[in-house]
Amino acid sequence: MTFTLPELPYAYDALGPYMSKETLEFHHDKHHKAYVDTGNKLLEGTDLQGKSVEEIVKAAYNTNQPLFNNAGQHYNHIHFWQWMKPNGGGAIPGALAKKIDEDLGGAEKFKADFIQAGVGQFGSGWAWLAVKDGKLAIMKTPNGENPLVHGAKPILGVDVWEHSYYIDYRNRRPDYLKAFIENLVNWEHVEKMYAEATA
Repeated sequence: MTFTLPELPYAYDALGPYMSKETLEFHHDKHHKAYVDTGNKLLEGTDLQGKSVEEIVKAAYNTNQPLFNNAGQHYNHIHFWQWMKPNGGGAIPGALAKKIDEDLGGAEKFKADFIQAGVGQFGSGWAWLAVKDGKLAIMKTPNGENPLVHGAKPILGVDVWEHSYYIDYRNRRPDYLKAFIENLVNWEHVEKMYAEATA
């Protein structure tokens, strides 16, 4: 199974004013495309050809760093586009909200801790909401790493590489993270991934 660049599920200008058309054009058409193209080249001739993206990410971790970097970022971005929608944010759906109350101390604490994970990720990386051992956990990872390689299943992630926010927010990463969690998150997609992770 070769990597393919997915179409964005909305127009390039649909996430404004929180994420600009220019950011999405660079981030999707240039950065994500580069992970796909490089990943496919690195996949050629390996025994991982034909495996799913998740399988490739897990197998390449600590064994084939260049392939892992690109496969990891491809996996992360496939979902990143889905984790956002126009007029996103708002109320967290029922079952997931209840689990956030139980495991993470409620919606407001979860949002603050999630933002802090993103702010506290030194350099490039991601902040996550993941399911680990049946419980929700907030995680952060460097570069293209994700919770899959730490025995967890990501259900929400935010990209804190500078290309994700620098055009719109310059060095104000906390403002970008607040805008993401308050105005961009597609909670229906998070809920769907939560259901799959706990099935």
